[in-house]
Amino acid sequence: MKVNDKFLLKTYIGPFFLTFLVVLFVFIMQFLWKYIDDLVGKGLDILTLGKLFFYSVFTFVPMALPLGVLLSSLITFGNLAERNELTAMKSAGISLYRIIQPILIFVVAITCVAFVFTNNVVPYMSLKFTTLLHDIQAQKPALNIEEGIFYREIDNYIIRIGEKDKDNKTIHDIIIYDHTRNTGYTTMTYAEKGTMEMTKDKQYLLFTLENGFIYDENRNYDPSLKASEMPLTRGTFKSQQMCFDLSSFQRQSIGEDFYKDNYEMLNVLQLNRFIDTMQQELSAMGKCRGNNLLERIIYINRDYQDSMAATYPTTQDNIRKLTLPEQINMYATAIQTLRDGTGITEFDLMEYESIASNKWRYEIEWHKKFSLSLACLLLFFVGCPLGAIIRKGGLGIPLTVSVFIFVVYWVVTTTGERMARIGTISPFLGVWFASMILLPLGIFLLYKASTEAGLSDLSLLKQWFNKLSNLNPLKPKKS
Repeated sequence: MKVNDKFLLKTYIGPFFLTFLVVLFVFIMQFLWKYIDDLVGKGLDILTLGKLFFYSVFTFVPMALPLGVLLSSLITFGNLAERNELTAMKSAGISLYRIIQPILIFVVAITCVAFVFTNNVVPYMSLKFTTLLHDIQAQKPALNIEEGIFYREIDNYIIRIGEKDKDNKTIHDIIIYDHTRNTGYTTMTYAEKGTMEMTKDKQYLLFTLENGFIYDENRNYDPSLKASEMPLTRGTFKSQQMCFDLSSFQRQSIGEDFYKDNYEMLNVLQLNRFIDTMQQELSAMGKCRGNNLLERIIYINRDYQDSMAATYPTTQDNIRKLTLPEQINMYATAIQTLRDGTGITEFDLMEYESIASNKWRYEIEWHKKFSLSLACLLLFFVGCPLGAIIRKGGLGIPLTVSVFIFVVYWVVTTTGERMARIGTISPFLGVWFASMILLPLGIFLLYKASTEAGLSDLSLLKQWFNKLSNLNPLKPKKS
């Protein structure tokens, strides 16, 4: 490897890893901002939070790599151009295509690693992340009964505590409403003082109440009585214990099997199998529905074949031979059969569209495995010549330009995916449309940078337009 190639690689690799980590950190902060309400107040331990963030980091890598490549390319070649190092290399007879060759090899390696990572590591980490996040979201907030607040998180109970001592255990002025009987009536318990503590296994909350009374609106519940006739029972106590089940506050995992067949949790080979299976289901549904409708029509004809003494199909002359009650019966049967067939067909169409929509999602994910990886290479061809043209290093301008380009790329990609999911366009076009825009843009910028022409110079576009005009078969040839 030549000295020049080593210098370029050292100049590029440093900013690449730095910008990649910064972009990854930004994505993690965006994730934290999005799910902060699901994480706060549930008493999650450090290990659970650490696992969640660890899994999330791997799911953001496919998005962080292209942006890292774009930003580092802009910074590297912007610095080289600003310090006139790029000009010095060109003066020595080294073309821009040769200058970018060592970095291009590195980016190609990054693209291959990105595909292997996206195809093998990301599905596994996405499965772990989605399962853990769903368990956390389904978990109730940690038990925290505040003073003067009616606490409703314990199933079928409403608790109000007037005052707590500093030990957070001794409580005063307690009111507890019991709705466990689900009859519309409640049992109210009041106590002047008491203690509140959890069992060692944290499965139950134990209240020890002192000096109180109980109001029971329907101890002898009789549904035939009116509300005004319902007896009221009142009792007093010096000491009483109440136990509340806290099992619903514990995190209960639904298991990874529930999500393992989701399109985001599969690699390319698994996606292929699911797509083929769904395509076979769609083909079988189309054939089966046609045969079923034909059998129902033939069934109508068989009912009246003996009476009409005619072969299928039924004609007007044969129908006239029937008596009026037979004709009415035949028309009624035909109309009912058509109605049944219409209902069945509409139901089958809904099922067909559901399977087709699900198939599109799997096809979109299949194409994304390749498009996100290839985006690293395409964004390099955009950022590298653009940095050489702008001639501004540092972080300010390259960051602004790279964020703008990536946002446009992401918006176009997201819009295309949504259109593909509803069947407006094909999954291939929906996923690859943004790449189709980046490819000619990268070629155009690379040409402009190699010829040291500014972006305002549109001579290349004029040349291409003239060539296309000469290829026009409708244009008259000069004699």
